[in-house]
Amino acid sequence: MKTKEALGCIGTAVVLLFSSAWIPLIGPFISLLSPLPFVYYAAKRGLMEGIKVVGATILVAGLVSGAAGFPQIVILCVEFGVLGLILSEVFRRRMTFGYAVFITTTLMLLAGALILAGLGIAKGTSPPALIIQYFQNNLKETLQVYGNLGEFQGEDPRIQEYVKVMTGILARTYPALVIIGTGFVVWLNIVLCRPMFHHARLEYPDFGRADYWRTPDTMVWGVILAGFSLFLPLGGIRFIATNTLIVLLSIYVFHGLAIVLFFFNKYRVPLWLRVGGYILILFQQVVLVGLALAGLFDQWIDFRKIHHKKAN
Repeated sequence: MKTKEALGCIGTAVVLLFSSAWIPLIGPFISLLSPLPFVYYAAKRGLMEGIKVVGATILVAGLVSGAAGFPQIVILCVEFGVLGLILSEVFRRRMTFGYAVFITTTLMLLAGALILAGLGIAKGTSPPALIIQYFQNNLKETLQVYGNLGEFQGEDPRIQEYVKVMTGILARTYPALVIIGTGFVVWLNIVLCRPMFHHARLEYPDFGRADYWRTPDTMVWGVILAGFSLFLPLGGIRFIATNTLIVLLSIYVFHGLAIVLFFFNKYRVPLWLRVGGYILILFQQVVLVGLALAGLFDQWIDFRKIHHKKAN
C-alpha cells in the first residue's frame, strides 16, 4: 500500500509540474498545485517518508525534463517538494493561519535564495539578474502565445516596447513580486489542503473562521513609514519603500477579501454570485485597490463589528 501511494504521489506531482510546460496559458497555474501530493504523503506517512518521495520525484523529474528539454522543471520540483514538506510540519505543529503563511513563506524565500545563489555562481551572474530574466522569459512566452492567437504578428514593435516598459518595472519591483508570488502559492496550497485532508480523513489544523481573519494593527505603521519614505531623494531607500509598500498592501488585500467573505456568509450569497465576485476581484485592479483600502481602514471602521465583540 505504501509503494502504491508513493508511486501515485510521484506520478501526480510530475504531471502537475510538467503542466506548466505542456499546457499553454493555464498550465503554470495548474503547476502551482504540485506541493499538494507531497503534503498529503508526508502528513500520512511521516516526514522521513515524505523526504524519500520528494527525492524520488526530483530524480524522475530530472530524467523526464532532460529528455523533454525543460531543465527548469527540476528547480520547480525541488522548491515545491520542500514546500510540501514544510507545510506538513506546519500542520503538525498546529500554528495559527497567519504564522503558518508567514513562516512557510519565509522558509521558502530562504530556500529560493540559496537555489538562486547556486545558479548565479554556476552561470556567473547575480540572483536579481536571474529573477528579472525569468520574468522576461515568461512575459515573452505569454506574448508569443497571444501572437499565435492573432493578437500580434511577428516582431511587432508594440511587443518590443511593452517588454521594455515591463522590464523597467520589474527592475524596481522584483523583490515584492517574488515575496507576493511565494506567499500566494503558500496561501493557495494551505487553503486547498483542507478539502483534500477531509476527503482523506487526515487531521487538518483548526485555523478558525477565515472570514474573521485580520492583519495585526501595528502593520499600519509599516505602510505609513514606507509611504513617507517614497518622498526621500535616496534611490536605495525608495527602492526598499516601494517594495515594502507593495507587499503590505497585498496583505491588506487578503484582509479585505476576508471582509467580503464575511458578508457573503452573513447574507448567504449563492455560489454562482460568489464565483462571479471572485472573478471580478481577480481581473479588476480597481477592486483590488478597494479591498486593500478596506483592510487598511478596518481597524478603525470595523466593518464586520467583531473588534468590539472580541474586546468584550
